[in-house]
Amino acid sequence: MNGHGTDGAGVSRTGAGAGAGRTDAGRTDAAGTDAAAMAVSGLSVELRTPTGPVRVVRDVGFSVRSGETLALLGESGCGKSMTVQAVTGLLDPVAEVVGGRVLLGGRDVLRLAPRERRALAGPELAVVFQDALTALNPVYTVGSQLAEPFRIHERASRRTAGEKAVELMERVGIPEPRLRAKAYPHQFSGGMRQRLLIAMAVALRPSVLLADEPTTALDVTVQAQIMELLAELRRETRMALVLITHDLAVVSEQADQVAVMYAGAIVESGPVAEVFGAPRHPYTRGLLDSVPAGHARGTTLPSIEGSPPRPAAVPDGCAFRTRCPLARDRCATEAPPLSATGPGRASACHYWKELADA
Repeated sequence: MNGHGTDGAGVSRTGAGAGAGRTDAGRTDAAGTDAAAMAVSGLSVELRTPTGPVRVVRDVGFSVRSGETLALLGESGCGKSMTVQAVTGLLDPVAEVVGGRVLLGGRDVLRLAPRERRALAGPELAVVFQDALTALNPVYTVGSQLAEPFRIHERASRRTAGEKAVELMERVGIPEPRLRAKAYPHQFSGGMRQRLLIAMAVALRPSVLLADEPTTALDVTVQAQIMELLAELRRETRMALVLITHDLAVVSEQADQVAVMYAGAIVESGPVAEVFGAPRHPYTRGLLDSVPAGHARGTTLPSIEGSPPRPAAVPDGCAFRTRCPLARDRCATEAPPLSATGPGRASACHYWKELADA
């Protein structure tokens, strides 16, 4: 977080999993591997509204290991971005964390003093926001904004920080970086601005990078370039990447683990290949069926009927029951817990075995 109003630097280590796969740093996760770099457990967030608090994130847990990518997947409004903002401490004044822990490097980030949390932004935990134009400060050159993390955290001189900023721009594929460092954000294309945000986020080689829909509003070619850049940086630095998206194709190509969110909660988690190959929650099944691939021309594309519930009107029992083809009387009164369905996998559905058997 910097004085220019750009908050693009901050990384943390995380491990993938939720519910039964939920872990704390320093323990073993559901897959039986070493503890996660960052582990979120029981995270709950309430939005402040004129009519009272509204729960928008409900008991969310996941973890991610160094060098691994975890995707948070779900429809718009399911709580993905709010979860990231809670982890990074960017909720005030509209919302607040009312429960849970975020363990990073053995410390609970949610219980650190503001000054201690700011010290983590860059060296440990970094964020790439989805709207690059508003995330960059329009009145400062991009070079000065990229140089700021080095001046704050490494006490580098203005000259040294400027040289490092140019090197970063070159690293992320900005042409003529020395000349373009003197330009302002509005003088760059959307794809170039997104590259600048990524450069700012990885400047201090953070442990964990939170990327909130980093390819939104970019054309398909630029999307592929941005995702390849993130993958390359992850391989290079062994940082953990938490990717927030609703793009199933990006998840299948880029992620190792996936946590599917619905109505502010995680409803399924596990390795991407296993979850996509044999989903154990009807919401995940519906998302996969809606992808326009393998359907004959002229046929109706499957879709999930209805819309996600408003945060202030989440139904009793299972939140997905009003749209679920498997819903029964039990679903109206008993909320299904997120429970283990196999090694490294979890689902919040009373009837997940029916999907598994199918």
